[in-house]
Amino acid sequence: MSKRNVVHVELPAANVEAAAKFYADLFGWKIESVPEMNYTMWEDGSGFGGGFTEVSAENPAGKVLVYIASDDIDADLKKVVQLGGKVLHEKMEIPQTGWFGIFEDPTGNVLALYTSMNPKFNK
Repeated sequence: MSKRNVVHVELPAANVEAAAKFYADLFGWKIESVPEMNYTMWEDGSGFGGGFTEVSAENPAGKVLVYIASDDIDADLKKVVQLGGKVLHEKMEIPQTGWFGIFEDPTGNVLALYTSMNPKFNK
């Protein structure tokens, strides 16, 4: 059985830079801008982290996206449909990082699946 840990959390922000500063000042999170992906990462003291996304129609304020570890995103997305959920975003590569897919459960909650390209993060 694979671990199904939460591996990443995305927080929508109207102003990513201001949000990053707010959380760095509040919790002491380490912040790293990734300009080539138009993304800002955060990491807590334990090594767990996530990122900030720009608020948009697809990522409205308040819609926190939680990523769950997956050994086989395609199989998990197929099972989502079998269990009454809906695939919102098929498996896609994040260059030099890993793969993700996004689904909606039968209640309407949106979650994501993630597999790292770095095998040590998939154990």
